Amino acid sequence: MPLNAQGFTVVDLPEASADLLASYDDLPVDDYMGNGTRFKRFDQYRLKSKDGEWHFELLPHRDYTTYKTFNSVGGGIRRVYEPIQVDFTPLIAIGAAELGLDRSEDWQINVHQNRTRADGGKPGPLTPEGVHHDGHEFVMIAVFRRENVAGGETRLWEPGADAPFWEGTLNPNQAVLLDDRALAHDVTDVLSADGGPGHRDIVIVAFSRWSDKWYGEEHDERALADRPA
Repeated sequence: MPLNAQGFTVVDLPEASADLLASYDDLPVDDYMGNGTRFKRFDQYRLKSKDGEWHFELLPHRDYTTYKTFNSVGGGIRRVYEPIQVDFTPLIAIGAAELGLDRSEDWQINVHQNRTRADGGKPGPLTPEGVHHDGHEFVMIAVFRRENVAGGETRLWEPGADAPFWEGTLNPNQAVLLDDRALAHDVTDVLSADGGPGHRDIVIVAFSRWSDKWYGEEHDERALADRPA
């Protein structure tokens, strides 16, 4: 299903494996975002199309950098995260196929494995940077588990709008795919459903053309200086 006229679509994914779900249980705390409520690992890949299939090349692990232009909270610094321990590529390939990525070019992707926790006295902020673009061409946000949580509603915004034009709660094994250049997005805080602990487990995938140079020292230098290409 390609993106609709508004620049997004919601797709169903295969049920996540037990190993994939278990990998969320020991994610390290994210020292940069979420004030102790977010846990994270991170990877980067190069995608190449061959014989009608997407092939994933895991890139040498680097610190994560992005621009303050796109993330006022976590941009402009080097964020150090551990590598992801499970294989998300079969699910990412579904997103790539649904997006209809241009197969004449290589693509670079950032993969963010995140858990956000909440309890009765402490909500889990999902987008502390507020309504934002990520700066990439396309973004995929997939939800795999909502355990004893409320909130966590995804919202899509036209640039400069006063209110979102779409709001929806992604259920486990659903993903939203969006045109990140055309749309801004945010997600409401995760709340405890009953006052006890709960969590929401997701993966975020950002797709950029390899020629746009979102990987490597040149990109890091631009990001730290907040000079988007």
